[in-house]
Amino acid sequence: MHPIKHFKLITYHRWLVFKLCCKIGEPWRGFAHDLSKYSPTEFWEGAKYYTGKHSPINEAKADKGYSEAWLHHKGRNKHHSEYWYDMSAPEPTPIMPYKYAAEMICDKLAAGMSYLGKDFTDEYELEYWKEEKSKMHVNPQMEQFVTEVLTQVAENGIDKALTKKNIKSIYKKYCE
Repeated sequence: MHPIKHFKLITYHRWLVFKLCCKIGEPWRGFAHDLSKYSPTEFWEGAKYYTGKHSPINEAKADKGYSEAWLHHKGRNKHHSEYWYDMSAPEPTPIMPYKYAAEMICDKLAAGMSYLGKDFTDEYELEYWKEEKSKMHVNPQMEQFVTEVLTQVAENGIDKALTKKNIKSIYKKYCE
């Protein structure tokens, strides 16, 4: 059980998301990001399965076959594509509204930064995304949006790729 280390990690992650969201003109999304991680359901499972190297959700799933924290988290945080997935809806994977799609990009990058620290590279999230996207339920247009943003980050760096104008332009290209 590592409650202090887990608290520091999620707070640091939220700080990184806030800074990235400010770069793209969505400071409120950054400020409100992942507040549910401090709820008892998410916090204590995260503290129990804390490794500091990757999400405790993976450890919980390996141990129990599911993660109560993840089930709680994805149902309360609209920046996760899983929030929008409804297999019984006419459109099971709708396009996420811009503000949540933009927050999702910042969350992905901040997760890599949080877990990898000084070993984080601009290419890391694109490579991770290429592996993980096939396991997700995500709208094809959203997939293209994320892929292009992360490709630009890999090729040009975070500072050039993550601007309000650029993220909105890529979103419009694929999602409007």
